[in-house]
Amino acid sequence: MGPGRCADIALETHPDHYRHWRLDIEPPLATLTMAVTEEAPLIPGYKLKLNSYDLGVDIELADAVSRLRFEHPEVRAVIITGGLDRVFCAGANIHMLSTSTHGFKVNFCKYTNETRLAIEDASAHSGQHYIAACNGTTAGGGYELALACEEIYLVDDGNSAVSLPEVPLLGVLPGTGGLTRVIDKRKVRRDLADVFSTLAEGIKGKRAVEWRLVDGVFPRSRFQEAVRERALALAAQDTRPKGPGIVLEPLAPEVTANAVRYRHVELKLNHQERTAELTIHVGAGYEPLRAFRELDDALLRLRLHYDEIGLIILKTRGSLDAVRTADRALFDHRSDWLANETLLFMARTLRRLDLTARSLFAVIDEGSCFAGSLLEIALAADRIYMLRDADGAVQMASSPLNGGILPMTHGPSRLQARFAAEPEHAAEIVNHAEPFDTDAAEEAGLVTAAVDEIDWEDELRVAIEERVSLSPDALTGMEANLRFPGVETTDSKIFGRLTAWQNWIFSRPNATGERGALTLYGKPERPQFNWRRT
Repeated sequence: MGPGRCADIALETHPDHYRHWRLDIEPPLATLTMAVTEEAPLIPGYKLKLNSYDLGVDIELADAVSRLRFEHPEVRAVIITGGLDRVFCAGANIHMLSTSTHGFKVNFCKYTNETRLAIEDASAHSGQHYIAACNGTTAGGGYELALACEEIYLVDDGNSAVSLPEVPLLGVLPGTGGLTRVIDKRKVRRDLADVFSTLAEGIKGKRAVEWRLVDGVFPRSRFQEAVRERALALAAQDTRPKGPGIVLEPLAPEVTANAVRYRHVELKLNHQERTAELTIHVGAGYEPLRAFRELDDALLRLRLHYDEIGLIILKTRGSLDAVRTADRALFDHRSDWLANETLLFMARTLRRLDLTARSLFAVIDEGSCFAGSLLEIALAADRIYMLRDADGAVQMASSPLNGGILPMTHGPSRLQARFAAEPEHAAEIVNHAEPFDTDAAEEAGLVTAAVDEIDWEDELRVAIEERVSLSPDALTGMEANLRFPGVETTDSKIFGRLTAWQNWIFSRPNATGERGALTLYGKPERPQFNWRRT
């Protein structure tokens, strides 16, 4: 599944157009039923048997999770269950994976990870508690979907099991954080997790409860009733007033060969130079939620549609004051459910930017408005270049949103990560009332280079040309190492290990070679391994 086949992937959808999920709202509960249409893969060439999923299935799930948060705040608990007989979910579709390009495999895993993190974020911060009602076979990515939920219940019918069979059957790792969530989130004992992760048939019944793999089991005769009772109990825990919901209107960007244009965001593509210019425009009627939804969509397009782009040049245009005013309003009303959801979405989008395997250069010049929430975009960059102009009109500014309300994947704010040796300095910048001109920004350590007008164009050109001339593989590894200083969290472990281990394993012949386990899955031949440990 190369770039040509990815170009037609639609990243937006609506419940009216779902082919694989049913969303039923019965406040305070909602039920998301996975009933994958076998004959409707995202890309022709494979069948989605046994509720296996591809990117198209997950795009619908991501849409449902987001719409529940914004359009249905009256929902306090969400049950995810399977719509097929005796099947919850068999995981990612193996034929889809085995025939996809290496880059698509990794980006698919990254997207599904981010969707599952959004589920956990909703449980933790939005008062929407997710329960997995595993009504049958729950394997691989299906169990990883369940692991993203707050609680997991398995039908006790003597046959249904939970499993992570990727290592014994496919020669790869669970791609959406299964190993990390089993030991970090569910706190399964390490030796039991080792047995579980090499046991293709999985664990069922009371043993799954004893090993902490699920929270409970119920017989099929009362499974739905018991799960519903538990969901209602969770829903009753949160009684904060919320609503009414808002409609997430379609983004409907204008797409041409060299550009993607939204209301607030513009993405210009230079295919020959392998660069993209991503600009956020702040004008009359600036809407932070809309702008960040557009930014999120643009980042996904860069990942899936334009994998030859190596460097994203981040720009802004508009008023510093307009951004700071919008930020202040969100900060002051953050106890309101909608302001809170907007801030949470902005934080998730910024984390998607942090985790995007592209070099990021922020360019601050005349007309820029890198303030507050948009300053976070610059702080996410690998380098920040700022023009030193004669009259000091080129400026950046902080806002209360730089103080940690938009955290990185591993927890700190981007200012705290930038000034890891000087935590008090990060706080000083957040509380700095006046904008920073170029000299002040350089003195504060906020820019990589402050460049005079006479050298501006040449210095940028040389930096850009140098960056895109380097090995993209080495850059991906270098950036992933440098962007996340400090201690790790479960979330950052998941992505760090995906980038390093799964990326490596997917390219090894033991998995994807002609006689590799993933390549030969479902065929009568046995895989041939190179037995040298590396």
